Amino acid sequence: MSSATPTSARVRRLPVVGALRLGRPSDVWFKPALSVVAAVAPPSLLLMTLGRLDLVPYTMAGSLCALYAHNRPYAARAKVLAWVILGMLGGLAVALVSASLTRNAVVLVTVGALLAAVQKAVCDATRVGPPAHVILTFVSSAALFVPQTLGQIPGHLALAAAAGAWAWLVGMAPAPLRPHGPERRATAQALHAAAACAETARGGEEGAGARSAAYAAVHAAWQTLLVVRNRPSTTRRALERLVIRAEVALAAPADADPARLRSWARAVRGTGRIPRTGDPRREEDGLRPDGVGSRPDGAGPCRTDGGARLDDDSLRRDGDLLRERDELVGVAAERAVTPRPLWSRLGPLTPVAVRSALGCALAGYVSLALGAERPYWALVTAASLYQANITLTWSRAVQRVVGNLVGVLLFAAVAPVAQLGPLALVLCILACNFGAEALIGRNYWLGSVCVTPLALLVTELPGYQPTGELVTGRVVDTLVGALVGFLAAVAVTNRRAGRHVERALTTVDRAGEHAARVAADPSSTPAALEAARRGLAAAVVDLRATADAAAGEWWQRALPQERVVLAEQAAHRTLAATVRRRGLLPDPGTTSTYTYTEGASP
Repeated sequence: MSSATPTSARVRRLPVVGALRLGRPSDVWFKPALSVVAAVAPPSLLLMTLGRLDLVPYTMAGSLCALYAHNRPYAARAKVLAWVILGMLGGLAVALVSASLTRNAVVLVTVGALLAAVQKAVCDATRVGPPAHVILTFVSSAALFVPQTLGQIPGHLALAAAAGAWAWLVGMAPAPLRPHGPERRATAQALHAAAACAETARGGEEGAGARSAAYAAVHAAWQTLLVVRNRPSTTRRALERLVIRAEVALAAPADADPARLRSWARAVRGTGRIPRTGDPRREEDGLRPDGVGSRPDGAGPCRTDGGARLDDDSLRRDGDLLRERDELVGVAAERAVTPRPLWSRLGPLTPVAVRSALGCALAGYVSLALGAERPYWALVTAASLYQANITLTWSRAVQRVVGNLVGVLLFAAVAPVAQLGPLALVLCILACNFGAEALIGRNYWLGSVCVTPLALLVTELPGYQPTGELVTGRVVDTLVGALVGFLAAVAVTNRRAGRHVERALTTVDRAGEHAARVAADPSSTPAALEAARRGLAAAVVDLRATADAAAGEWWQRALPQERVVLAEQAAHRTLAATVRRRGLLPDPGTTSTYTYTEGASP
C-alpha cells in the first residue's frame, strides 16, 4: 500500500464578489464623459425646442460615436471616428430597413444577432474600442423594434449622420491644445508601469503581476505610437525614446531607477517639453565641450572623447543609447510596412462571430418566448459579455446583472423627475450619459447602473410608458441575456487562438534569424537585404495583429504577452542591423552623430 496521501485536484472557482470590486478610475475618465455630454446635448436640446423629442434616439445614435478613439493619436482618431460613424450608419440603415419591411419578431432578432456578430468581428479585427461593438449593437438592435416606414428612413439617417459629424468635431476638439496628448498618456503609463516593476524587483519580490502589467503597458504605448504611419514628428520620436527606456528598465528592473522613470512620466503628462533620456554625449547632460564632465554619481570627472577609459556607468549609458538608436531604426522600419488587409484579419475571428451570433439570437428567442415585445435588451446583454477568457466573461455577466438590477431601481427613482417635462427628461439623459462614462472605469457594473436608466429614459422620448412594465421587462431581459450569452461562450470556443500566437512568434524568430544571417554575410546583395528586412518587418506586424486578435479570445493558457514584447524588441534590433548593413546608419563602432532632440511643446 502506498503511504502517499491522496490530494484532490484544485478546482478554479468563478469569482462573484471579486468581480464587483471597484478599481481606480482612469486617468482621463472625464474625457469620454464630457465628450458624450457635449455630443448629445446640442442635438437633443435643439429637437426639444422644436417639439420633436421622438427624433432624439436617431441623433443620439450619431452622438454616441464621441465615445470612441480617445486613446488614439489625433491623426488616427480622425480616421477611426469617421469609420465608426460610417459603421454606425450602416448598422442603423440595415435595422431601419428591416423594421420597415417586417414586424416578425423572430426575423428581427435574427437580423440583430447577425449584425451583432459582424460588429463584434470587425471591431476586434480593427481594435476599435472601448466601447467596441457594444454601442453599435445597442443602436442597431434598438432600431429594429421601432415602427418605421421606408419613406422615413432617409430623414432618420440624415439626423444620425449630422449628429455623427458633430461627434467627430467634439472628438477632435482637443487637438489644437494638446496635439500629442494620447501619445503622451500612453508613454507615461508605460513609464509608471516600468517603475512599479523596478520597485518590486528592488524589494526582492517576484512581482509577476507587476512585470506582466508593465509589458502590457509598453505594448500599448507602442501601439499608440505606431498607429500613425507617416514620418514621426520630433515629439513622437522623443516619446519613442522614453518607451524604449521603459523597455530597458523591464530588461533589467533591478538596475532601473524608479524615481527617474516616474519623474519622466510626470513630465510627459503635462504640456511642457519632453524630458531628455540622459545622452552622455550632450553638454547639457553635465559634459563640457572638451569631453570632460562630472560622473553621474558626483564622484569625479570622466572622459568621453575616447582618449581615456570610460567609467562603468558611462559605458552602460552608452550601451543604452546604442540600443535606443537600434530600436528606433527598427521601429521606423516596422512603421513602413503596409497593414494586413481587413479580410485576412477577420478569418481567425470566425469563432468569435459565430459565438456572438448564436448567443444573441438565442437570448432574443428566449426573451420572445417569455412574452417580451422588444427583446433587444436581452440581445445587447448577450453581446456585451464576451471577453478575453471564460473567467472574464463570467465576471462581465455578474457585473452586467448586478449593474442592471441596481440601474432599474435608479430608473424607478428618476422616472418621476424625468416625467416633469421635456427639459427634465433631456437633463436626466445627459446626467446618465455623464455618470455612465465617469463610473465605468471603476467597474463595469458601476457604469451599468447609469446605462440602464439611460436606455429606459430613451424609450420615454416618443411618449411616457408605465414604469413598472419597463422595470419588469428590463430585469427579465437582463437575466435571460446574461444566462444564454454565457452558455454560448462556453459552448463555442476558439482553441486555435493560442496556436496562432505561437505560430506568429515562431515566424518572427525564423525571420529574425534569416535577417541576421543575411546582414552578417559580406556577400549579401542589396536585394537580399531588403527582402530579409521587409520579411521580418511584416512578421512583426503580423505578430502584433495576431496577439491583439487572440487577446479577445479565451483558451486554457494565458496570452504570452512578455514573449510577444521580447520578440518585438529583438526584431527591432535585427531590423536596425539590416539597415546599418546597407550603409544607412553608422556602425556602432564608429563615432556617432546621433543626438537626442527634445520635443517641442505641443
